[in-house]
Amino acid sequence: MRVGILTGGGDCPGLNAVIRGAVRKGVKAHGHEFVGFRDGWRGPLENDTMPLGVDEVRRILPRGGTILGSSRTNPFAVEGGVDRIKENLESNGCDALIAIGGEDTLGVATKLADVGVNVVGVPKTIDNDLSGTDFTFGFDTAVNIVMEAVDRLHTTAESHHRVIIVEVMGRHAGWIALHSGLAAGANIILIPERPFDIEKVCAQVESRFATSYSPIIVVAEGAIPKEGTMELVSGEVDAFGHVRLGGIADRLAKEIEGRTGKEARAVVLGHIQRGGSPTAFDRWLATRFGLHAIQAVTDGDFGIMVALNRTEIIRVPLSEGTKELKVVRPDLYDEVEVLFG
Repeated sequence: MRVGILTGGGDCPGLNAVIRGAVRKGVKAHGHEFVGFRDGWRGPLENDTMPLGVDEVRRILPRGGTILGSSRTNPFAVEGGVDRIKENLESNGCDALIAIGGEDTLGVATKLADVGVNVVGVPKTIDNDLSGTDFTFGFDTAVNIVMEAVDRLHTTAESHHRVIIVEVMGRHAGWIALHSGLAAGANIILIPERPFDIEKVCAQVESRFATSYSPIIVVAEGAIPKEGTMELVSGEVDAFGHVRLGGIADRLAKEIEGRTGKEARAVVLGHIQRGGSPTAFDRWLATRFGLHAIQAVTDGDFGIMVALNRTEIIRVPLSEGTKELKVVRPDLYDEVEVLFG
């Protein structure tokens, strides 16, 4: 068989491990050939390819990002996009396609599977918000990066008696904020699933200062205040209609300074969270996803997504990965809220 592979959406530690696992097993165990499509769905849309064999995947396991490149191209927003993808897959002799990505990439894969394209999906997002899988690779790396940053910020906050607000990724789900904030001893964690009370946040800030320590707040980029308590600013949208977020930490810093009189500083980690070498866990998970994805292709089991269920890699319908976002349950947030302030 000849198999295409693409990586879509935001870059993520572990993408190269998936590619490597699929190619090495595909060639060694099954004699498959591979073609890499560049920059997500733009590759099959514009027939932009690169060689992809054992030589191309050597020594890429520890590398961050993706050797195939990525983009947020939406072929369903391009006139005739689906037909072009079908034609280009056929012209490259591709019998199947492995699509590695998050909600948007797998959403496109699901629609293509519905019109007869042989697709297998691999879930990827540092936000860990895809349903159908216990964890996505990249999440563990992001959490560790944030944890290390917050560990360093504790000392500068205390040295200058400041409030430090650390903004992390998480548009609709607060998994990164919750896990990293808990691991790094943040005094307040704000997530999209639980609109926050700015007066309560300020009271917790004052409580922390009363103990002669400076507060650290970890806030997900999609966190929102209770209605009518703080002004929010909306941004431009991308090709999939998502508003580009960012800035909640700055707005919180101004509110806290104005309400408490305490000096506050915002730190936005941004793309640092998804850059660099993947952790051991993410290398383990991503490699296994690649091994199982190419096995599904070999078995002719298309329209599925590989997923982690406890310690086992299973197959679920592609639609399971995108039918709903996996968000932080209220009881998990309640569990750690006792540590705030």
